[in-house]
Amino acid sequence: MLKDKISAYIDTIRSINGISACALVSRDGIISGKYFDRELNEPWFGALSATILASAESVGSIIRSRSLLSVTIRAQDTSILIMGAGENFLIAAIISDTADPVKVHAEMLAVAKKIGEAM
Repeated sequence: MLKDKISAYIDTIRSINGISACALVSRDGIISGKYFDRELNEPWFGALSATILASAESVGSIIRSRSLLSVTIRAQDTSILIMGAGENFLIAAIISDTADPVKVHAEMLAVAKKIGEAM
């Protein structure tokens, strides 16, 4: 049942226009569900995504920011968006450079809230 729920969330994230790869990752860095369009070191991707978000949340706390929604890493032809999805999970997505980043962020935020409420 949990596996089916995670798979459904991955399908929903993948359906967002511009997302080429994604993973649902525990806050400990363990990948629970994924879709990758390229070869990559999955354990490292999960662990580093969790570390990046935790570090950003710590910085947010230091500067007394109310809540940190996401971290974006921009490269020349792609971006990586890492977003908290409740207390237990985060979403990490690879986004093509042709995507509308504001729209992708808004759609991912809606999915992240659903995940946070359900899991």
